[in-house]
Amino acid sequence: MFWPMFAVGVGFVGLAVLGVLAVRVFVEAQRLGRQVTESARRINRAAEDLERASVGAARAAADSL
Repeated sequence: MFWPMFAVGVGFVGLAVLGVLAVRVFVEAQRLGRQVTESARRINRAAEDLERASVGAARAAADSL
């Protein structure tokens, strides 16, 4: 009777550990998603700034000719 109860206990502990790890993976995936979103915003903002700067530089070059 000891071994079946021991196996059930070990199985329960294993499932609990897997549950905790699943929650941690989920939380880290959400954090990574937020970081990717923020990075995309920053890249888009930098691309817009670069586009505005290149238009200004092109105007300045055209005026100097």
